[in-house]
Amino acid sequence: MSTTTDMTIKACTITELANMYGVSLKTFRAWLQPHQDAIGKRLGRYYNTLQVRIIFERLGYPEGWEE
Repeated sequence: MSTTTDMTIKACTITELANMYGVSLKTFRAWLQPHQDAIGKRLGRYYNTLQVRIIFERLGYPEGWEE
C-alpha cells in the first residue's frame, strides 16, 4: 500500500497543516473538530504521519498534492 504520496507525508504541526490548506489556524481547528476521534490526540507539537494521512483522507489533499 506504499505509494509516492505515502513516502512524502511527514509529521506536521497544526500550523504547518493550516498553511498547506491556505486557511487560518482557527478555521483549520474547526475543520478538524468533527474528525478528532479518527485522528486522535497529538503527542507533543506534531501529528504523526498516520494522523496526517487521516487528515488528508478526511479533508482532501491540499492543493499541489496528489492522492
